[in-house]
Amino acid sequence: MIRGQAPIGNVRQKLLAIARVLVASLWSERDGWLERDVMRRTDDAVLAIAISIAALVLFDLMGLIIKYLSPVYSAAELSAYRNVFGLLPSALALWTSAAWRDSGGSLHLRQWRLAVWRGVAVTFAQLLFYLSLGLMAFATATTISYSTALFTTALAVPILGERVGAVRWSAVAIGFIGVLLITKPGADTFSWHMLLPVGAAALYAFTGVTARLIDPDVPTPLFNLYSSAVAAVGSVALATALGGFTPIVSLSDFLLIVLMGAFGGCAVLCLIIAYRMTEPSNLAPFNYFGIPIAFSLGWIFFGEAPVEDLFPGALLIVFGGLMIVYRERRLRYSASQKTTPLHASSANGGPYATDNDQSDRR
Repeated sequence: MIRGQAPIGNVRQKLLAIARVLVASLWSERDGWLERDVMRRTDDAVLAIAISIAALVLFDLMGLIIKYLSPVYSAAELSAYRNVFGLLPSALALWTSAAWRDSGGSLHLRQWRLAVWRGVAVTFAQLLFYLSLGLMAFATATTISYSTALFTTALAVPILGERVGAVRWSAVAIGFIGVLLITKPGADTFSWHMLLPVGAAALYAFTGVTARLIDPDVPTPLFNLYSSAVAAVGSVALATALGGFTPIVSLSDFLLIVLMGAFGGCAVLCLIIAYRMTEPSNLAPFNYFGIPIAFSLGWIFFGEAPVEDLFPGALLIVFGGLMIVYRERRLRYSASQKTTPLHASSANGGPYATDNDQSDRR
């Protein structure tokens, strides 16, 4: 359902009410909230899972705003706004990073070219995903984007030189069958825009895999800030090239655009916190909670309930992703028993990623 088909006042009021609750929650813990005990915990899986699920909700709220504003503002414009306003949380994450301060607080990055390529990939991934939100049911676009884990496993072979066995290739095949069941190529209902979230998932997977190439001594927030800055510049340039910026028509639209960037940026910070608190493998299965969350929010805000479109394809995507998670946990355990290093690919569902690439989601 597009913006003109939904009660505009109701959607706006719901989004702003949620924003007030979230802002009040963050403000009540403003005194060093990012660098307090939560950042010093060695392993608190339960709290980390809760924080990662909060990040899923924030990302989906950002997506709701994008869908709501899509009839008025282009996907390129919304991507530019999201990246520009999202720079502040990225800078905050770096400023409060103990690892960055301990390393001297330098902004120099040896692998800046890699950061540029990842920023470019994020720019086009966002464009494709935001386009899909304006053209498809919210839950459908979001669910297809969770095929990122499948692309990540496939791309780990040429980029990282990782050996992928029969179990993980089988998981990839099962997941892609799920994607085909949702997109339905060849059917009368198929449209080119069904491929948009698939392309976005592939690009997000590229950013996830290339995160493994980052020097281990580089603080995650520093690399994140570089990639975010490139994505901001790239998305502004892309929006300008594709027709420029539409004048913001109302104060409420401006506030929603600011909230869109704030939701995305705060979601990034939540993921940074969560992935520093526990092992990524502890969080990966819970990323698929994003699918029922997206379905619920799409139904609440836009009256969408694409059950027939999503099932059983969504179940196969989740099953394939969880197969990859399970297999990689077994491989890491075996490697730890042999005391040999193992380079595992990111198995997180959707465009969420592991400790070095979690910031690229949407």
